[in-house]
Amino acid sequence: MAKALHKQAVFLGVDVGTGSARAGLFGPDGRILGAGKHQIRIWREGAMAEQSSDDIWDAVCEAVRAALAEADVPTRNVVGIGFDATCSLVALSGEGDPVSVSPTGGPARNIIVWMDQRAVSEAARINAIGHRVLDYVGGRISPEMQTPKLLWLKENLPANYAVTGQFMDLADYLTWRATGDLTRSSCTLTCKWTYLAHERTFDASYFEEIGLGDLCADDFARIGDRVVPPGSAVGSGLTEDAAMALGLVPGIPVAAGLIDAHAGGVGTVGAKGAAAEARMAYVFGTSACTMTSSSHKSTVPGVWGPYYGAMLPDLWLIEGGQSAAGEAIAHLVRMHPHYPVAKATAQEKGLSVTDYLLAEAESLIDRPEDAGRLAGQVMVVPDFLGNRAPLSDPSARAIIAGLDLSCDLASHISLYIAGLTGIGYGVRQILEAQAACGVVPETVVVSGGAGASDLVKQVLADAAGIPMAKPRSAEPVLLGSAMLGAVASGYFDTLATAMAEMSSLEKVFVPACGDIRALHERRYRRFAALQEAGREQQGGTS
Repeated sequence: MAKALHKQAVFLGVDVGTGSARAGLFGPDGRILGAGKHQIRIWREGAMAEQSSDDIWDAVCEAVRAALAEADVPTRNVVGIGFDATCSLVALSGEGDPVSVSPTGGPARNIIVWMDQRAVSEAARINAIGHRVLDYVGGRISPEMQTPKLLWLKENLPANYAVTGQFMDLADYLTWRATGDLTRSSCTLTCKWTYLAHERTFDASYFEEIGLGDLCADDFARIGDRVVPPGSAVGSGLTEDAAMALGLVPGIPVAAGLIDAHAGGVGTVGAKGAAAEARMAYVFGTSACTMTSSSHKSTVPGVWGPYYGAMLPDLWLIEGGQSAAGEAIAHLVRMHPHYPVAKATAQEKGLSVTDYLLAEAESLIDRPEDAGRLAGQVMVVPDFLGNRAPLSDPSARAIIAGLDLSCDLASHISLYIAGLTGIGYGVRQILEAQAACGVVPETVVVSGGAGASDLVKQVLADAAGIPMAKPRSAEPVLLGSAMLGAVASGYFDTLATAMAEMSSLEKVFVPACGDIRALHERRYRRFAALQEAGREQQGGTS
């Protein structure tokens, strides 16, 4: 290890989520020294969701400056930078200016957000071709991925598509903005662009067959002709312009980045040197993402991947989760008739509505594992934006069963807890699909704002039937990005070493036995039956 690099080394992690840019400064032991946050704008119209890359970069700069102010450390001590971001698609001209991806023509709107569903029919057409690259995305490509979105752009905004010099994943845009270098991360390209990392290439025949053959020109220069593993130093480090905007010193090493959920995986699964294969990362935020690493290539139908080296070097990654998770819970909470009362009461107490409902739920039970009983007869299948895994069905929709006319707090709690158990049963489905293919993690490590509560983790453990662990760091996604910076700087020689030194677990929540386990077994069977009935009604695949 190159720990002599700097005795007071500090690493910067930057995370761009759906609604905000966040920055955190960490020491070599993983302790957070300062953090900052700045909101980012999003335009939502029907199935479409768009953002501005300039707005996001400005928000990153504000967040970094706020983190530096809170940490109160000399800027010369910041020796490495890592970025993570949502897997959103950025369009830039050959000169690096924004190119609109919006039917409105808004020039600033040059990002198709990860959750955007405009390319559902394009994804279906691609899947009908059945190209071999689909074997590495769980068998079916999702409209959340980039090639269906690129096909939509080419067919619906052909002039804008033609003048776009660079199509980039958002994390790669951030490293380019910081360094001026167009090198892409193998994480972004492998997980969202059909790059075959185990072959170190794209498959040109796939692009030709789906109608995007023009992207093959010049060794795929418009989507990435230089690809490196996450944590690799990109270019010559931070440019003078970027350093001035961020409030940092030019030349700081900048790491090839990660998709945001994958940064959460890096920040958790290797805590204190544990085998990454024994732990599944579960990032429970606006959406949810499950990430399981394996030394052998395992194809799990309906679960994305296997992706070689996309999160951790030399390991295959399979990735599940749902497009609506925390947002599904928030929607359930808002739709209940008691919500206005709960919101007013929560504000008086200085709490969010979900934190208020959790506190009230805890007051009604003797043991955390009894929380599942509070769902009563209410069942929720939270597939509001389709089922990403393991059903791979974007047409699936949510189902709520067992409601009566109650408008009180108890009924509100019941719906909330039922939503959480529905999320947990979705995790169980993913675990069962993986187990059928020989991938069996021992523990799930939970991160993300929607899963921050200990009671939520217990509910998830009981519903999914597997231990749920709590990382010690309150900011595991930012920590994961900071680890990338630590490796790019040379302070740690490998990502595995950085994970072992900078992360640890605080607590493990074990699933209940006896009558509580039996309760969740019954509810899980009902969940699966409702889900299947809903898919038949929606005309989803069987």
